[in-house]
Amino acid sequence: MADPACILVIDDEESIRDSMCLVLRKEGYLVRSAVSGQEGLNRFGAEGFQVVFVDLKLPGTTGLQVLSRIKESSPETPVIIITGYASIESAVEAMKLGAYDYMTKPFTPEEVRVVTRKALESRRLLFENISLRRELEAKTEFELVVGESRAIARVLDIVRRVSPSESTILITGESGTGKELIAREIHRHSLRRDASFVVVDCGALVETLFESELFGHVKGSFTGAHETKHGRFEVADGGTIFFDEISNIGLNIQAKLLRAIQEREIHRIGSSKPIKVDVRILAATNENLADEIRKGKFREDLFYRLSVVPLHLPPLRERKEDIPLLVAHFFQKYNKRVKKKVADISPRALKALKEYDWPGNIRELENTVERAIVLSQGDGIGLEDLMYHGIGAGATALSSLSGNSNTLADMEKEYIKAVLKAQSGNKTRTAEILGIDRKTLWAKIKKFKL
Repeated sequence: MADPACILVIDDEESIRDSMCLVLRKEGYLVRSAVSGQEGLNRFGAEGFQVVFVDLKLPGTTGLQVLSRIKESSPETPVIIITGYASIESAVEAMKLGAYDYMTKPFTPEEVRVVTRKALESRRLLFENISLRRELEAKTEFELVVGESRAIARVLDIVRRVSPSESTILITGESGTGKELIAREIHRHSLRRDASFVVVDCGALVETLFESELFGHVKGSFTGAHETKHGRFEVADGGTIFFDEISNIGLNIQAKLLRAIQEREIHRIGSSKPIKVDVRILAATNENLADEIRKGKFREDLFYRLSVVPLHLPPLRERKEDIPLLVAHFFQKYNKRVKKKVADISPRALKALKEYDWPGNIRELENTVERAIVLSQGDGIGLEDLMYHGIGAGATALSSLSGNSNTLADMEKEYIKAVLKAQSGNKTRTAEILGIDRKTLWAKIKKFKL
């Protein structure tokens, strides 16, 4: 259950202040009050508030000055101006400075309740929109988990049992096994399904910017901080935050992440004000974290916080009976995407797919099927369509592999050799074409003495 919203009322008129606090507390909110603008700003800086009511005319620091300062440090916070001296000019100025609403005294308890509910809803929608924008920018595609093997059935059984809980889950497995997909399934079947699912790609974020990405920062807190930024924790509030490849986080950030998980609050860079966050933590890694702990690269206490429920995803080579289902799934997906009607795969091609060890797992299989469909000139896929036709001279070397005299290891060796040659030895590009990571490619080069 989410914590009740905390609301700040700033007014030098005792009767107004007390009556508003009484109304809001009866609604179940946590309410704090201040008698002056400066006292209100001090309270706001020390505590986290979701909505602020501020009187227009205050001794010392005026209501508009309070509004301006709050919106500068916390632009997502709705600020409602209250006044007994309403004028069009003051209302216009307040709205220009970012006021959420403008209330004229005297107002009824119902008006206070209604404007508070609307303000909280607008704040929730703001964070939801930020989350949706980030998902669209990342172009992360959600697909259902596909498979009927015993290995994947065991995984899905655990997913069904842990999803409704609030437990932290550590998902392990090789690169390309679908760890993010499983994390999304857990969120989709959780009690937080209607809130945000926020992905933190720990392998893609620059170390120096990691803290800002996680916890946010206030304007002017460091060079380049031109505006206040919401961190991933704030955006995920009420929902789920997923740390992909968490072993890439440095020890300094690990300590701060552990503190955030334990205390359920964060601090933006440049601010001492704690911000309460209500998130479920999911994490994933393709590394052996026990080894990383022994090497001093990962905190043992953080590992135990993350691994309340460990969940291991089997590699594709251990669930080969799922390959026909996965191929059918990718056929449907890429036929629709590239507007083709490739409907069949030859028995020889399917046999080759089932016999291959897939070091890049499902991601490599998906890339292979996509290439075959894109390059196909008919309505079916044969063994020759599984080769990479866009590699120039390498295609000739690959064409001979469709005979029966070659082992799968020979096919794999010659395929990698041909792609490497076509890409002039560029291993990053070669790995992308093969659908595997650079580390796996290096292992293959060493294995085949290429």
